[in-house]
Amino acid sequence: MPEIGAGNTLAHLLSDVVVAKFEGTEVGGFFPEASILNKEIQLRQLRIVGQWFSSYLIRDGVSATAALFHEHCAYLKEVNAEVAVVSEQTYSVQNEEQNVFALNRKPTLTDEEWEIVCQGVDRLGGIAKSYGLKLAYHSHMGTVVQTKEEVKRLMEGTNPNLVGLLYDTGHTFIADGEYLSVLDTYCHRINHVHFKDVRKDVLTTCEQDGLTFRQSFLRGMFTVPGDGCIDFEPVFLRLVKKGYQGWIVVEAEQDPEIAHPLEYALKAREYIDSKLLKKSIGTVDS
Repeated sequence: MPEIGAGNTLAHLLSDVVVAKFEGTEVGGFFPEASILNKEIQLRQLRIVGQWFSSYLIRDGVSATAALFHEHCAYLKEVNAEVAVVSEQTYSVQNEEQNVFALNRKPTLTDEEWEIVCQGVDRLGGIAKSYGLKLAYHSHMGTVVQTKEEVKRLMEGTNPNLVGLLYDTGHTFIADGEYLSVLDTYCHRINHVHFKDVRKDVLTTCEQDGLTFRQSFLRGMFTVPGDGCIDFEPVFLRLVKKGYQGWIVVEAEQDPEIAHPLEYALKAREYIDSKLLKKSIGTVDS
């Protein structure tokens, strides 16, 4: 959604990250070439975590997708990132405008298409590894890998040495409510994490009104940790106890005209410091 937050500048965004006392960010859609970005993040002592890549393995084929992914990974290597986030977007309903909530209308794959996706993601994982990056597959609302069963099929069909799982609390919660179960089952494959919350009342209204994913997003279905219905304490403790060593990226995923980005970043920072980090210290030590 390039029109959302179109007035933001890189300097403003990165400065907000510093003010909120976060250590880095993923690459946004309007971020500049690597040399310019490197100077801006170095001035602020920040790090670039990774970047989303929309794969179209079924629509465009594995070879064409792999060629684009090489370019993607080359950029990430130049900005010293660690993670390449991949999500198969063939058949995605995220940007469709008809009034059917994504939870109730999602694409599915045939057995032949599953084979293409699994083999293709493995190939992308090999490419990422050649650039010193980790591939983190993002199960996502409105796509072919959304539910726990679909995550299972992807994980079983791909090489664990090449393909990891991006664990997104918000998408996993909405998909089928199995956010703790997915974490427990696939913690050994999780190599990247997104923390975002869900406003249950807004979610219910969006479902009842048959809103699209885009409309639900703009309505405020998602928010920062501590501002919704997800209990992040067991999530965080599980990650710590199981030795997770990767990034946790906080996401607000709201219309910035309604939810001020810095305000919500600070709200998330306060929740993480007071409810997660402080409470986890004694638990981990014991």
